[in-house]
Amino acid sequence: MKKLSILLLSICVLFLIGNSLCYSDENPPVLKQDEKKEIIFTGNEDFLLLPEKKENFIQKIERNITLFSDKIKEKFSIWLSRSTKYIEIMKDILIQKGLPEDLVYLPLIESGFNVNARSPAKAVGPWQFIESTGKRYGLIINWWVDERKDPIKSTEAAARYLSDLYKMFGDWSLALAAYNAGEGRVYKAVNRYGENDYWNLLGTKHLPRETKNYVPKFIAAITIAKQPENFGFDNLKEHQTLSYEEVIIPSPTDIDIIAKCAETNVEIIRELNPELKRWATPLNVKEYKIRIPYDIKEKFFENLEKIPLEKRFSYDTYTIKKGDTINKIAKTTKFSKTVLYEMNGKEIFHNPKPGATIKIPPKDKFTPLSEDIHQEKKVSKKNKSSKKVKMTEKNKNLASKKEASNKNKEIKKVKASKKIN
Repeated sequence: MKKLSILLLSICVLFLIGNSLCYSDENPPVLKQDEKKEIIFTGNEDFLLLPEKKENFIQKIERNITLFSDKIKEKFSIWLSRSTKYIEIMKDILIQKGLPEDLVYLPLIESGFNVNARSPAKAVGPWQFIESTGKRYGLIINWWVDERKDPIKSTEAAARYLSDLYKMFGDWSLALAAYNAGEGRVYKAVNRYGENDYWNLLGTKHLPRETKNYVPKFIAAITIAKQPENFGFDNLKEHQTLSYEEVIIPSPTDIDIIAKCAETNVEIIRELNPELKRWATPLNVKEYKIRIPYDIKEKFFENLEKIPLEKRFSYDTYTIKKGDTINKIAKTTKFSKTVLYEMNGKEIFHNPKPGATIKIPPKDKFTPLSEDIHQEKKVSKKNKSSKKVKMTEKNKNLASKKEASNKNKEIKKVKASKKIN
């Protein structure tokens, strides 16, 4: 009996040791498929996403969980890691605007928290705003800056947009569907179906396929993000939350000079100010608010004071020659009319005066962006089309004049004939 007790005790000890090895921090447990169903995020009182756990809806979410945790696991790991840089700042903004904090996970499926993300539909930034919607919600988008890339300003814009969508539909699943497909499209779908229920709309033809999968995809992303270790995402690299202070620069200034005055590098300044598209802060803005590393403000201005105003903003020059037009100058300098207008305004080119000097971008600091090339092709195509229309109209006018002339000749002939008779 004593030997049996000792044997049983030994088995128990071995069992406990085995368990402690299996469930150590280095080897956390991964949930089985049936256990995953029990921890799928459905929302809470102020953020209902899936009111009823219907089996067919759960399956849609599970498919996306499998996508993220298996098929594109490496990519999703990068997204989760990158999110740690921005998530706390974004969450604070959402809370301040009175929105559910779990909306902070939306950039996971929109951009993977990549501030430079650009979709084929030309949606930009972590919240993937198209230009018209971004401008509608107060984001500045021009040749110099694109605030859709700014993680703070774009989150504030997204908060206002999501708030408006929720007021419109009174349901978070529909609001998110509208964020993906556009409020007009979802509004039409609801009217056609006659029911304010996203999940029931999935069985109709009223929503695009991507929108039908959008909320299940979002729920899957939240589910994993809240408990990554349960889905095999171990030892995720965490980034330090953005730490900065804001300063107002009194004149256009090169980014490398800002970095030098802040005693850091260009990469850090660009990371803190991703909305800046060019080599400097905008030339057409007298004062510009910029972010620099925390606790360097005093030293920054001390260093900036040592640099004369005229040396803070870099540019090359071109002297206008007799007979120059905006098109000739663009061809000579190899800078588009858009670039020349941005650097000098339009007025100087209305009547270019020989000997006058204009600004052009510094060749050693300016690199055209892919969007610049696309825009120039678009303008060129538009100009060709316009010329074609003008030529067609010109030809029509000539044909019309010729026809009128021929008719007049015929009338004169008839009149002459009558006189002879």
